Amino acid sequence: MRVDADPRAGSRARRFAVAVAALLTLVLGLALADDGPVSRSDGRTAWVLTIEGPIGPATASYVIRGLEKARAANAGAVVLEIDTPGGLDTSMREMIRAILASPVPVLSWVGPSGARAASAGTFLLYASPVAAMAPGTNLGAATPVQIGGGMPMPGQPDAQRPKDGDGEAPTTAAPRAATEAKAVNDAIAYIRSLAELHGRDLEFAEAAVRDAASLAADDALAKGVIDLVVASIEELLEKAHGREVRVGDRRVTLDTKGLTIERHAPDWRARLLGAITNPNVALILMLIGVYGLLFEFMNPGSLVPGTIGAISLLLGLYALSVLPVDHVGVALLVLGLALIVAEAFSPSFGILGIGGVVAFAAGAMLLFDTDVPGFGVSLPFVAGLGLAFLGGMLLVARLFAKSRRARVVTGAAALVGREAEVVEWRGDRGRVHVAGERWHARGPGGLSPGQIVRVRGVDSLDLIVEAPDSSPSAPPVPT
Repeated sequence: MRVDADPRAGSRARRFAVAVAALLTLVLGLALADDGPVSRSDGRTAWVLTIEGPIGPATASYVIRGLEKARAANAGAVVLEIDTPGGLDTSMREMIRAILASPVPVLSWVGPSGARAASAGTFLLYASPVAAMAPGTNLGAATPVQIGGGMPMPGQPDAQRPKDGDGEAPTTAAPRAATEAKAVNDAIAYIRSLAELHGRDLEFAEAAVRDAASLAADDALAKGVIDLVVASIEELLEKAHGREVRVGDRRVTLDTKGLTIERHAPDWRARLLGAITNPNVALILMLIGVYGLLFEFMNPGSLVPGTIGAISLLLGLYALSVLPVDHVGVALLVLGLALIVAEAFSPSFGILGIGGVVAFAAGAMLLFDTDVPGFGVSLPFVAGLGLAFLGGMLLVARLFAKSRRARVVTGAAALVGREAEVVEWRGDRGRVHVAGERWHARGPGGLSPGQIVRVRGVDSLDLIVEAPDSSPSAPPVPT
């Protein structure tokens, strides 16, 4: 008999799909749309953009868009308030290109007290027309790190290297590998070009990259690495007034005294991008994507897990495309997920599942380059995921073992062992009543209507029955 599907289920699925499509269209439209015209000022405002934490794609997007909006608003200056341990080279270079191309003067300030401009932050200071630091801050340690395996910073003494200006041998050795040397030399050339552009100290620029040298604020001012040591942005604008600096391809005299300070926090796009590119969040998105698609394949037409999984997987893949990913970590992560999934479909007695959890945990720890500041996966987070996978695997194994011991409750096999009432009987054949149904049956002769018998097995459409007082030692007839 043909049974038609519930039309309401299909209608709900269609409405859900339309709602998801509309939501995605709205989000995409907001992402691509401009924020609208920016109100122009009289040139007497200073936009403050805050760079806090690791520098990544979200930071680059925030700074680049902030510089564009400041230009559109006719701002008098842009102040970058920096406190960063460093970050990704690609994001740093995007920000530097925007700073160098900005027609609005950019003043970088490491502050407040206790802040730092390490690694990529040092490059940003060198790229800015005005570089300033607050008392109690530091900069430097700009040795590049090779993505996809890590490049250790040189650390062995080398007495054969030339003496520096103070007559002391440098404390670090030259890079040991050709790839390391290429990365270091490229970074040195880049920071030297920025130093020459704004007339800053070349010696420290090279030492910061080659030897991971660092300087405090007062020492940086004494060596000509920065222009000012100021305690606040207001003091920075006052002391930068009247300075002649290079802005783009021209030299201008700064008119920053008395500018009104306007702080501009990251917009929703930058915050969303920052959340997505968090390594822990990216890992969660990948897991949701993989398992969402897996559940969709196991239950075609359910739509919800497939839709959520596809969106999460695309967001996770985007995060992986902009983060410092180690290919070995990706391979281990994929292997671990495959083994965990295979454990649910094969009788491996836990070997595949345990191996999958170990491979997943190792892959998660190696997935992102931990030498890049702020882009490592949290160890407690990975341990929690591993324990969750292990607990889920043990739960599935327990349910499987319980189901193996449980009695069959559906189909003809569920009748085996049940009592039946003889309806009619001739010789060794007749009909019995069991579980509300009448069945043809075979069994011993001499049975009479109304007698209670026990079902011993099923043979095609016949039940094999026996008298209740029969010996139970005989095995049941296979179904």
